[in-house]
Amino acid sequence: MSSAMDFDTLRRAMADNYEQPEGPGRNARAEQLLVEAEKLGVPLAVIEALGHQLKVYNYSSEKGKMFVPFARLLRMWDEHPEDFDEFEIHSLHWVFKWMSAGMLDQPHVPLASIEKWLGEMERRYRLAGHSERAVRGAEFSVAAHLGDLERAERAYGAWLAADRDAMADCHACELHAQGWWRAVRGADQEALELWAPVLGGEFTCAHEPHAVLASSLLPLLRLGRAEEARAHHLRGFRLVRAMESMRGAYADHVEFCALTGNEARALELLAERPAYFTDAGDPRSRLDFLSVVALTMDRLTALGHGGQQVPGPAGRAWTAAELAAHARGEALALAARFDDRNGTPYVGERARARMDRPPLVDRLPLGVRSSGPSGAGSHRPAPVSASASASVSGPEAVAGAGGPGVEALLAEARRLSALRDPDAVRAWAAVSEAAEGHELEVRDRAEIADHAAMGRGPQGAALFQEAAELYERAGDPGEALAARSRAAYVRALSGGSSGKALEALAELREQVLVLFADGGTQAAQTASVLVSRARTLMHRVDELEGAALDGRPLTGDGPVSEDEVMAAAEEAAVELLELAEPYAGDDVALASRAAEAYAMLGELAARADDAEGAAGHLRRAVDGFVAAGLPWFAVEYDSRLAGIATHLGDLEAAERATRDALEHGGSHLEPAGHAQLRLRLAETLAAGGNFGPAAEHALEAAHWADAAGLAATFGAWARHHLGGYLLRLGRWAEAAEILESALPDLTAETHGEGSIVQTRWWLGDCLTELGEHREAAEHWLRAAGIARHWPEQRDHATLANLAAEALAQAGLAAEADQAYVRACGLWRELGDVEGLVRALRSRAWSAAAREGGLSEARELMAEAVRECEATTVPGPAGTAEPDAVPGADGAVGPGVLPRAVELGHTHRQFGDLVARSASYAAEGGEGAVREVFEEALGHLDRAAVVFASLGDAQLGPRTGAELAAGRLEAELGLREAAAARARTVLALCGRLDGEPAAARRAEAGKLLALAESTG
Repeated sequence: MSSAMDFDTLRRAMADNYEQPEGPGRNARAEQLLVEAEKLGVPLAVIEALGHQLKVYNYSSEKGKMFVPFARLLRMWDEHPEDFDEFEIHSLHWVFKWMSAGMLDQPHVPLASIEKWLGEMERRYRLAGHSERAVRGAEFSVAAHLGDLERAERAYGAWLAADRDAMADCHACELHAQGWWRAVRGADQEALELWAPVLGGEFTCAHEPHAVLASSLLPLLRLGRAEEARAHHLRGFRLVRAMESMRGAYADHVEFCALTGNEARALELLAERPAYFTDAGDPRSRLDFLSVVALTMDRLTALGHGGQQVPGPAGRAWTAAELAAHARGEALALAARFDDRNGTPYVGERARARMDRPPLVDRLPLGVRSSGPSGAGSHRPAPVSASASASVSGPEAVAGAGGPGVEALLAEARRLSALRDPDAVRAWAAVSEAAEGHELEVRDRAEIADHAAMGRGPQGAALFQEAAELYERAGDPGEALAARSRAAYVRALSGGSSGKALEALAELREQVLVLFADGGTQAAQTASVLVSRARTLMHRVDELEGAALDGRPLTGDGPVSEDEVMAAAEEAAVELLELAEPYAGDDVALASRAAEAYAMLGELAARADDAEGAAGHLRRAVDGFVAAGLPWFAVEYDSRLAGIATHLGDLEAAERATRDALEHGGSHLEPAGHAQLRLRLAETLAAGGNFGPAAEHALEAAHWADAAGLAATFGAWARHHLGGYLLRLGRWAEAAEILESALPDLTAETHGEGSIVQTRWWLGDCLTELGEHREAAEHWLRAAGIARHWPEQRDHATLANLAAEALAQAGLAAEADQAYVRACGLWRELGDVEGLVRALRSRAWSAAAREGGLSEARELMAEAVRECEATTVPGPAGTAEPDAVPGADGAVGPGVLPRAVELGHTHRQFGDLVARSASYAAEGGEGAVREVFEEALGHLDRAAVVFASLGDAQLGPRTGAELAAGRLEAELGLREAAAARARTVLALCGRLDGEPAAARRAEAGKLLALAESTG
């Protein structure tokens, strides 16, 4: 650093340093600046540099360093108070409060010193004429820390009773502390009521609502307001993430995750801040952090993840169990130091209570992606398709020592099979395991093989054949035919020829129908053969569709033309229905066959583009499965019904069908099925404008996708939608957190480039609302970089324009101008005059903000006028006409009206821009200023004329232009013209409504009074 730094340069350097991120780098820079201040030989420079050092230390992990510069400042004040200006006198007394809190945070500072300091603070505040409010607030902090509840309540009351003055903390900070105390005392509702103005944005500061959002998490959970707690976590964590001094608030967010089944998210938060494990400059916040670390690791260990690798103090690898013990030990040792200093057990008691706190919510989906262990319970997978005859999931019923015998297991398996219960296959697997070493009847062995084959899906053909042979030996030819039909079907599914399978099934069909007619088998076995044939024909339909998509003919045995295949499949489904439906009321298996037949007919109708016919058949299928007590089989067809209803534009029916699918699936739905149905419901609700409920279901979809191991694929897609819905609800911070979580997983291959562009677009919208303009511009520019390769360039142009606006808002004028140039070129290529004109105007204002950029700004506005006038001619009859002759009905050409509107706005803005340049013209004297005002007046008058030509639709802009022109006329001494403008606006106000009319009327009245008073 140059030794020639003067006082002004030093002040700018301190201001720049204060804007840097909190942390050791900023602190080190403050120390260097103090050295530079001492070189100047100016006491005030040293005072300001010491104050700067105090501020950056206070808002960092090195709070313990505050005492040295403060002691020096206090000594300088006592020795030479005349060296302090008014601002530094105020600052010196202000930081007395920081010293009180800072001493409490350091266990090596004796309690007697803290109490002595309180007395010193009270004395100095009294001498300076300040209220007792800050002193009593400091006393409350000491008493609350010690656990002296009686003294704390007394000081709390005195604090609130004292007058607020210049030394009182800001409203936001005071309300945070007051609410924190009410929550400590068990009054969560009172706490939230106190915090409401901070949470609502009425009171804010550099660290609020950051801290209040963190403090509110557990009170909200305890009150059962989990949705609000989640929102506060997503919103609040964004605020504290980059602020090193907010370790305590950061710990609150980790704790929230650990207590809501989001242990994986808690680990991710811990991994983001490795220095928090060891930073020792603020022992009290380190105690908070270590307590929460111990809580989180104990949760993981209790969930069976004690051996999981976790983030921890640098220098070694940690498992959850190891870090749990380490963090607990460190926290208790630190708490003991505080208690030894304080002479009370209070700090240690609170730390133990925090580390041992039980979960407050079993499962609270957050929406953001997290991987790793989770406290959410396991989920039973189960198929929901009627084409599967049994489930492969459910609680295992295995015979072990002292367990049920083979006969009991057989009876249970047969009972479940008769009911087509999802647990049937596992029950048969339990029979198979228990039967090892036992002699079984041939029939028993046949059923075991049959159900084992069902559990293997397409790979079960050989076992089905084995089962068929055993059924024959057992004297059940009908069941043997059914088993052979199942073998033929699975061969077709597993890559074999469906034509050969159909040939075999045709023969089996003939055999079983003859057998059934002769009374040699029952309807259930006959239906099993018919359903296998019908399923295989439906598979043939799928093959036909796939061949058409691939552009190749369907070959092989069996029907090959579309008409043949569809007709054969429909005939098979009808045959199955006619056999099974008469028995549906008495036999669960046959009822499900009838329902499946209706489902097949629905599928065929849908493929024939008969949406209404398909819906009717599918509804009967759903009703059949539900009536048979098999609602889980209805899920697939509920979902198809929802799709058809959406296609027909019946959103209510689509919503109803999707909700039915969720209800019918119940606990048998796999996590992936839950995710898909939840997202479909979200999309249906959003299509109807119900974004609140849509966001709730998209949140559930993301959670279930994560549970299914699909976080990076379907989970990212669900988060993409969730972020969009939250954006539409105006919940910008939550939306940004969700979208940022989704973005790393979105890929062009899986999700498409459009989803990536849309996510970044939405992120830019969110960040703009949050005031993070530079970050918004980055997302819009990256999205534009993808869209630049698309055939249609409108998105590219819009994104470049948005990026330019954000860069301008961020104060990056040169970068903004480059983006505007790019946007203008794209709008021009697209032939979008309105987009081009708006971009030119924005670029003009951006240029005007740059030193020496006024001339360029005027040229850009002039160019915008020329672009409008090239296609728009205000007609003499008061309408905007194109260059071409209007049609017989008097209508103007497409796009002309919007361009006329833009012409009016351009003249209005041109006039405003020129008028604002009058200060630069002042150097040329009164004549130069008058010339500028006259030029501006010309543009404003032109704007008023254009807006007037467009009728009442543009009354608002017209009256605004008239008033602006009138004010300039008054400045130029054109009193009668200004008064006429005012009267014109007053007359026009009768055609305006509501607040705009009242505002314009008031402005016009002032202008008229001004014009007449100067007359």
